[in-house]
Parts: sequence; structure tokens; C-alpha cells
Amino acid sequence: MTAAIIVLVLVAVNYANSSLGGQIAGDEFTANKQFMQSTGLQIDNVAWTIGRTETVDYTANYGQVKFVPDVIDYTFEIYNGVSWQTLYSSTTGMILFNMPISDYSLGNNYFSRIMPSNSGSFLQWNASAPVSQVFAVEKIPMQDGNYARIVTVPAVRVLNSYLVTGMSYYEFYLPCLVSGSSPYLSQSVTLTGSSLINFMPRGTITQVRINATAVNQTPTGFNNAFFNFDSISETTSIPAGASIEFYVGTVEVSIGMAS
Repeated sequence: MTAAIIVLVLVAVNYANSSLGGQIAGDEFTANKQFMQSTGLQIDNVAWTIGRTETVDYTANYGQVKFVPDVIDYTFEIYNGVSWQTLYSSTTGMILFNMPISDYSLGNNYFSRIMPSNSGSFLQWNASAPVSQVFAVEKIPMQDGNYARIVTVPAVRVLNSYLVTGMSYYEFYLPCLVSGSSPYLSQSVTLTGSSLINFMPRGTITQVRINATAVNQTPTGFNNAFFNFDSISETTSIPAGASIEFYVGTVEVSIGMAS
């Protein structure tokens, strides 16, 4: 076999291996969309009960799961008919599945919603609404590296119910993710409800406004454009005499499962 033929064979083998690796990485990325969606649902299971723990397992050879703290600041404001008052502010982290673009790429500036698939609002209505936004995104360059990503980040759920007497109730739920331990003993994410704050403002309230502001506003960071919410401020009108209640649950995120 001549040297030229050997070179051609090696090129063909390398190309085949590269194509196969890209396909496997792509399949892994697609499979972990379900993992990240399940993680978002498990956040809802633990956020409202202190001490409750859930573990979600995943499989990855090319990608990695990462927790990033302090990415979005949620601020609750109320309006009394005259002026706005800041009621509460809390900062949450997010969970990422990162796939190096050298292994699999969605294309720069790619964005698609996974959960909910049809709404980009961080304010979701009704009892079955999720308390997380899950989406796939690729933006390059980024400060922490160039990846195709699947993101799970907390959102706000609001319930509006009525009593037979005609009185109206508005309940707002926000989970906030913070760093837990990272034992790295298995491919899993463990979520633990660690605290729950409940508050009910009194007096005349005609509107509730919630602002979602990305903490990192640099062009190559996790800024507002990265999260791509329909709006970074949502206002809800409150009828006279309605009761309003807020719940903020803190969830510790541990990458790996402790023995």
C-alpha cells in the first residue's frame, strides 16, 4: 500500500470517527433535555417542604452538569394606588447541562424553549404551571467557555382562586436555587428544600409587579438576552379586597449524590 493510500485511509477513518462522535454527542444532548426538564419538575417537589430531598440521575460522556449561583434577581413590588413599594428581593442560581461545541453545536444564537414550550414569560399561571423555565441555547463567545447548553432556571407561578363568598386569592411561588455540596460520586443532581419564607402584605394593593433582572449584564455573560424572557417585568392587577400571599422556597443544589 502506497503512502498516499495510507493517508487517504487515515483521513477517512478520522472523518468517520468524528462523524460518529458528533452523532453520539448529539443524541446525548437530546436525551438530557428530558433530564433537565425532570430537574425543573423536581424543584417544584422540594421547594415548599423544608428537608425534602429528590435526586435526578443523568448519563453523559461528552457533556457536564454545572450549577451557577446568583444569576437572576427577582424583586416583588406592590402598588397601593399612589406609589410602588419593594416588598422582597431574592437572587437565584441555575442548573446547566453544557456540551462543548467542539463535540456538538446547535449554531450560534440558537434558542428553543423546552418547558413551557409555548411561553417565554417568567410568570406562569394556574396550579399545573411549572416553576422553572427550561430551554436550549448556544451563544458564543461566553466567559465560562463555548457550549451548547440546556438551562433550568426558576420562574414564578401564580395561582388565582375564588371562595364561594366571592373573595379572590392571589398566591405567588418562587423557588431560589443555592449551592449545596458537590461530592461528585455519581452523575446526578440532588435537590433539598432548605427554607421557606411566606409573607402576606396588608393594606390597599392594586397591582403586583415582579422584575427579573440578570445579575451579569456583560455581553459575554449570563445577561438578560441569554435568558430571553418575553419581558423582564410583569405586572398583575389586583381587584379590590383580594388577598395576596407570597412563597419563596430555597433549594440547595448538589452536583453528585452523597453516600
